[in-house]
Amino acid sequence: MNQDRQTILIVDDTPINIRMLSELLMDEHDIMFATSGEDGLKRALQERPDLILLDIMMPGMDGYEVCRLLKEDPVTRDIPVIFVSALSQEADEAKGLAVGAIDYITKPISAPIIKARVHNHLKLKRYQDMLASQALLDGLTGIPNRRRFDETLQMEWHRALRTGNELSLLMIDIDHFKRYNDTYGHLAGDDCLTDVARVMAEVAHRGGDLVARYGGEEFGCILPETGCSGARNVAEKIIAAVNGLQIAHADSPVAPTVTVSIGGCTTRPDDHQAYDQLVACADRNLYRAKQAGRNRACFCEDDQDCTLSCKTLEPTT
Repeated sequence: MNQDRQTILIVDDTPINIRMLSELLMDEHDIMFATSGEDGLKRALQERPDLILLDIMMPGMDGYEVCRLLKEDPVTRDIPVIFVSALSQEADEAKGLAVGAIDYITKPISAPIIKARVHNHLKLKRYQDMLASQALLDGLTGIPNRRRFDETLQMEWHRALRTGNELSLLMIDIDHFKRYNDTYGHLAGDDCLTDVARVMAEVAHRGGDLVARYGGEEFGCILPETGCSGARNVAEKIIAAVNGLQIAHADSPVAPTVTVSIGGCTTRPDDHQAYDQLVACADRNLYRAKQAGRNRACFCEDDQDCTLSCKTLEPTT
């Protein structure tokens, strides 16, 4: 799909309605569809469209329930929903808006009206996304900030909980960064942070991966659908990339250049765990990496005291 075009998900159990809406909107937008409430919910979770056109009267899960579930899930709650329904009573529209829809259009539809409303809501969505993106970036390094990290980790945790996939987290710290600032000054320290952030983001470059500034000289790297061996591979590449920068650090007892230490954790979330346990686990391994000499990564499969299920997911490589 064209990344400049916004995506619309049409959920309707009547194929002719899907065809009619598609023909009206496909010239300007990318269209996907589902023919049941259950299917529509799955597609919304997987594809994260920019807008959903949702019928109400469908067998099984009706549109009201689909909208309610969409608004409860952190992955989909910000996707605007427009009900397109033959139910034309004021009470029907009120109920639709009460469960979280942004608009309500009655059938038979007017082509100019639906095109105008879709255009207006998508324009607003693009503007809101732009503002949200700016608010979630770190002002110094340009990578996602702590708020974006927390939101993404919570979202990916819930997604992994649904799918049963693995989720990995790396916590990364620049070794002896206070000494670096004391030796070279804070302006040089800012440049160092920016360069390290850039190469880490270049390493963790898959669509779902996220490198964020966690605080000070500490960073977090979220790796969805990644097992322990994959997370180790990313950690090793990050260590090599930072070493490859060859940023002089004369006062470091670790190496003559800037290095990083990494703590990693991989788990398959279940209902007995919480996502903050993953952070605590990776943090503990970061401490172990520092205690072991820094400029290295430690993972739970080396740690018999791990409280999560990570060390049992894959054999040690």
